[in-house]
Amino acid sequence: MNFQWLQDYGPMLWRGVAVTAQLLLLSGGLGFALAVAVGFARLSRQPFLAWLSLSFTNLIRGTPLLVQIYVLYYGLGSLFAGFPALRDSLLWPYLREGFWYVALALALSVAGYVGEVVRGGLAAVPKGELEAARALGMSRLTAARRIWLPRALLILLPSLAGETVLLLKSTALASTVAVMDVLGAANLVRAQTLRTYEPLLTVALIYFALAWLIERVFLRLEKRLPVRTAF
Repeated sequence: MNFQWLQDYGPMLWRGVAVTAQLLLLSGGLGFALAVAVGFARLSRQPFLAWLSLSFTNLIRGTPLLVQIYVLYYGLGSLFAGFPALRDSLLWPYLREGFWYVALALALSVAGYVGEVVRGGLAAVPKGELEAARALGMSRLTAARRIWLPRALLILLPSLAGETVLLLKSTALASTVAVMDVLGAANLVRAQTLRTYEPLLTVALIYFALAWLIERVFLRLEKRLPVRTAF
């Protein structure tokens, strides 16, 4: 094993780690917000809204994430490139970058998978708590914001930790559309140094460390919360 290449390529790997972290935070935050909406929509009394959310989750969960990234990057990217007004606008420097398409694809993936998890958590909240909230005069929206969703999230914290780790590993697909994440940086190192195993081993250790950090954050969050399980 020879790791002398780290002296020259270490900074590039760290920049790749930063890109991976940005993808994780951006797609995780947007995806979770969409997942909450999907979870509530799945339990909606409006048939069309429930059907629409179910169709969305089936589409996302039934197609490979790599295909979704390609559809957005090559499909939307080519479509946007056909509009001169967009190419001349301030948005074009962002619309031509693969980073944003990958972030959107990952966010939609989170919405599809975590949306079903949120739906299960919402359904697991004891109905007595919601009835008590209504008895206290809370509106449906207030009860959902102050009682229903927080209780569901308390139940789902272990599952959300696992989903976040899965999202971290999914960010590795960004390198397939020329995004210089940590795996993309490692592939460039391999191409320029002809070292096969050392860059991949280094990347594996980086992902392991990030996954461990995510699990520790969620574990600490669980311990700090006053209630962690459903009744």
